[in-house]
Amino acid sequence: MTHQFPALSTEQKKELSTIAQRIVATGKGILAADESAGTMAKRFQKIKVENTEENRRSFRDILFSVDNSVSEYIGGVIFFHETLYQKSHQGVLFPKTLEAELLLWPCSPGLGSCCMEGTSSKQEGYTGCLCHTCQGNQ
Repeated sequence: MTHQFPALSTEQKKELSTIAQRIVATGKGILAADESAGTMAKRFQKIKVENTEENRRSFRDILFSVDNSVSEYIGGVIFFHETLYQKSHQGVLFPKTLEAELLLWPCSPGLGSCCMEGTSSKQEGYTGCLCHTCQGNQ
């Protein structure tokens, strides 16, 4: 079957395999932390908290920093787009905060196409995935 996408190099295939194995390693799962501002508003309304970006950031900061053993149980995290640019209370971007602890695979639906690392153009097959590794190429 012919397709328009460039073939992955041996190195890229090995990296992709390693990533997949880390995500699905025994005892690990994916943390879906991709609640939109609207979904967060519903959660906050129930506990009478104002739905502001700062309150959403603070909630996520607690979620991501509550336990240092996160890497024992989580192989990846799905982020909402806003979260990619928010920082922890220590001033570190959330993706960087978690990157040291676990494999990071932030995706958020409906944000368009994403570049595969090592390419300079958006790839059709990756529609809906915003990968932090290609932010600079967009």
